[in-house]
Amino acid sequence: MSMKVLSAALAAALLIGGSSSAWRAGAEATVPPYIAAAVADPARPQADKDRDTARKPVEMLMFIKIKPGEKVVDFMPGPKGYFTKLFADVVGPTGHVYAFIPTEVAKFTKTTLPPNGAQIDSARHNVTALVAPAKEFSTPEPVDIVWTSQNYHDLHDPFMGPVDMADFDAAVFKSLKRGGIFVVLDHAALSGSGVRDTNTLHRIDPAAVMGEVTSAGFKFVKETTVLRNPDDPHTALVFDPSIRGHTDQFVYLFRKP
Repeated sequence: MSMKVLSAALAAALLIGGSSSAWRAGAEATVPPYIAAAVADPARPQADKDRDTARKPVEMLMFIKIKPGEKVVDFMPGPKGYFTKLFADVVGPTGHVYAFIPTEVAKFTKTTLPPNGAQIDSARHNVTALVAPAKEFSTPEPVDIVWTSQNYHDLHDPFMGPVDMADFDAAVFKSLKRGGIFVVLDHAALSGSGVRDTNTLHRIDPAAVMGEVTSAGFKFVKETTVLRNPDDPHTALVFDPSIRGHTDQFVYLFRKP
């Protein structure tokens, strides 16, 4: 099947809205062809495709309204860069993706961190590594989107410093263009727990994220409940076999005024 036909088929099949209760905005929208093409790309690793049911890439890309030509930061993308590759394919040759890799993760990875500024994807020439301590977060140019998936809680933990969150969120704010967005996807902890469980269960209270990010000047815009799981008791480590892969996850979108 040709890429064009494959993309068209995916775009036709994936209609967001109507019967979906996950979209808080409630607006019906057809998947743009550039998002459909990125997700349907036959060159995507099978390991990434196997994770699509749990990570819901179409819904995530639609939620943040990423477009060709944009500049995006994937903060702590992980060794496989699941979202990094998708972002790169959507923004295309006129856009750019910065994969920000904190130097603190070097002690946990089996591979050597790339040099700062290196091109890290031979198939995608629009992806550059930014390698620095998390507390020194910055970008070489103003960007449209800063995205972090399942890692915001880590910034509160000893192995990351911990990071001064007021300084970090302020640095994200500074890196964005006016109107740019900061998206935080993370594992939910018990309501009222604050940051108590970040280092033990690898979870964070959504209210703690809301408070920290809005204190930096961001305006909360919306959330999607597509990754929420009301059956998650919020008391197990996210890597526990009983819950791994289907934790209750919140996704908040904030905008720089």
